[in-house]
Amino acid sequence: MTVDLMKADLVVAVFGAGTMGRGIAQVCAQAGIDTLLYDARAGAVDEAIAAVGKGLDGQVAKGRMTEDAKRAVMAKLKPMTSLEEAKPAGLVIEAIVEDLGVKRDLFKKLEAILAPDAVLATNTSSLSVTEIAAGCARPERVGGLHFFNPPPVMKLVEVIAGLRSAPDLADALTAFTRRIAKTPIVATDTPGFVVNHAGRAYGPEALRIIGQGIASPREVDELMKDAAGFRMGPFELLDLIGGDVTHAVMESMYGRYYEEPMYQPSAVLATRVAAGLLGRKSGAGFYDYKNAEAASAPTVAVEKQPLPTAVWIADEDGGRDLATILEANGVKATVGGAPAKGALCFVTPLGEDCTSAALRLELDPARTVAVDMLGRFGKRHTVMKNPLTAPDVLGQAVAALGAGGAAVTAINDSAGFVTQRLLSMIVNVGTRIAELRVAAPADIDTAVELGLNYPKGPLALGDHLGAARVLAVLDGMFALTHDPKYRATTWLRRRAALGISLRTPD
Repeated sequence: MTVDLMKADLVVAVFGAGTMGRGIAQVCAQAGIDTLLYDARAGAVDEAIAAVGKGLDGQVAKGRMTEDAKRAVMAKLKPMTSLEEAKPAGLVIEAIVEDLGVKRDLFKKLEAILAPDAVLATNTSSLSVTEIAAGCARPERVGGLHFFNPPPVMKLVEVIAGLRSAPDLADALTAFTRRIAKTPIVATDTPGFVVNHAGRAYGPEALRIIGQGIASPREVDELMKDAAGFRMGPFELLDLIGGDVTHAVMESMYGRYYEEPMYQPSAVLATRVAAGLLGRKSGAGFYDYKNAEAASAPTVAVEKQPLPTAVWIADEDGGRDLATILEANGVKATVGGAPAKGALCFVTPLGEDCTSAALRLELDPARTVAVDMLGRFGKRHTVMKNPLTAPDVLGQAVAALGAGGAAVTAINDSAGFVTQRLLSMIVNVGTRIAELRVAAPADIDTAVELGLNYPKGPLALGDHLGAARVLAVLDGMFALTHDPKYRATTWLRRRAALGISLRTPD
């Protein structure tokens, strides 16, 4: 039986006084818990406590905290100068270097100091809790508490039990997480847990898109913000996290899942990391943070053309919705039937490229463009040309879509456009997490919304878009590319066939 983590006199000892460690210590102290902080580097703890105090001063200045409340928090936060001072702790949270041997060594030393029922929790984001616990004499009291950066702001904590953790440990850590005013989700001890696992879609697929010359980083970011409702584009996020950090996680996940194609790392990112283009912390990544950056040239140049008087639209997914948009823009649209000779033709494929859709419908490729109608968002439209699309046709299509004031991005031919690819892969990876029983479906969505700040969790996103339509995108991409990373999961395929929510458990 583990210690009661809800008792009033609980003492927490945090090891590691870096950004994560001091943030975790601050969260515990703000919850009114006596919190000890240790770091092997001389002076690190004093620096960390001073940083916490400075941060709280800012909260006081903004009127979000009183001076008395700040003093109460600081009184709960106490330095340790040796491991032995952790003896009163009922809970240890380590936030030290991501090295299995170093973490095991720390826990082994602490076992000789702490009470037999004290809990040892690791904040690891990439290592196995079970492997860390295997170095302990009592692995049943070892679990995971994975906080997110910065801990005082991010509400999510992933709670992980190892294979040999005590049966009540996950419940105890879940209750503790709520005690410190965080939202817990319980995940099994698998690579990446939930959040890092779910993140294998957004950045990696965006990197594939620019690697194939379909759109630029700026265009991808604009589409995902304006046409899909994300707060940050994938390349803005990559620059914020750091290319080196992201690439290391990609390689770790790929290796730990024995080279599952869905998690394949990016050669594009590897090259940029080698060049030192790491993002904000290096001053340049996919964007230049040292100088005022001029807008990059569009991937597809568009010749300005007058508004067409009439167009033809394939009577397929989203075709009639597209007709409504165009007619509101002053363009007469005919849906279905045979297009008039020389007509400007719009297709709205799911998962196909413009070339395949034009040939399947027996259209003139030179007169055909494709429009992404999966999300049916109105702030920005995507028009996709094929290699034979005439320049004047592309220009007329952009004029027709933009006449109502919406922005238009023109891209090169691609199976699944940009937003289709990214959204469908987010859903597919989310269903894989559910299929592997990493977490409950509702918890997967909660984790992604809170941990990655996506507008919807992957399963809720799939329900919003329609599971059958997401499946059509993935099947179309797989049929065209034969790339195994686009295989739809059984979880998605089964629920699409039944017409039920992707959040429906087995």
